Amino acid sequence: MQRILMCVALSASVAVAAACARGSKSPAEVQPGSSAEDSAKAKAGAASAECRDLPTAGQLKAWLRQAPGDGGEAGGLFSGTMEWAAVVNRKGEICAVAVSTDDPSAAWPGSQAIAKAKAYTANAFSTDTSANSTARLYTLGQPGHSLFGIAAGNPFNTDCLDTPDHADKSNGKVCGGTIAFGGGLALYRDKTRIGGLGISGDTACADHEIAKRIRHLAHLDPDAGEFVDDITYASADGPSPFSHPVCANTWRNGKKIGDEAKASGY
Repeated sequence: MQRILMCVALSASVAVAAACARGSKSPAEVQPGSSAEDSAKAKAGAASAECRDLPTAGQLKAWLRQAPGDGGEAGGLFSGTMEWAAVVNRKGEICAVAVSTDDPSAAWPGSQAIAKAKAYTANAFSTDTSANSTARLYTLGQPGHSLFGIAAGNPFNTDCLDTPDHADKSNGKVCGGTIAFGGGLALYRDKTRIGGLGISGDTACADHEIAKRIRHLAHLDPDAGEFVDDITYASADGPSPFSHPVCANTWRNGKKIGDEAKASGY
């Protein structure tokens, strides 16, 4: 009965009504942050949200290696096999950092800081009732859109920069950074946002795929489901202020979406 009433109350949105009819939500159906979505959810819980409640560096490394083969092709340049991962707690403090490669310097060294910034961004711009991936900030942050300039907010703390083999020296620090492309997801337990996960080391689209798989392996999906904050593409899902451009060799949930347009004229 409660589900029926919810669907009736939300029937003004064709996309959400379709999701109710199927009993699930696909990436393009429910946008985070809407009053309809928030009102449809139960009140947030009070789960503990300290570093001890989040994945360890060892767990992250194991999942970084498992994720590329879990759920089909991840796409990108390396199929998601050369990734950095970082986790922050609810307060934005770095809790754990890991890299998939035995030699930390074998993966892109610059992605260490980007992973930390993605984790911070996803946690910082999500709430207990509304998960907001960094992928969904892309269009909103473009010129002419409502969050233009967001990427310049919360500058990355240069004290958190270190060599790849000392990436964990930033643990306990608020490194900040604002990233408006794929690879960052908020983490949840018992309807509570307990932190953020950042993945970097491939295309932004592949980073998002790996982040999504790791969050699911960790059993830290939002209460609304693992796809509620999924990456969306205008070419596949229609126009949206939450769309992300396709990258080189873009895959989503085991399906090829397309390829980034080739440059011409210069």
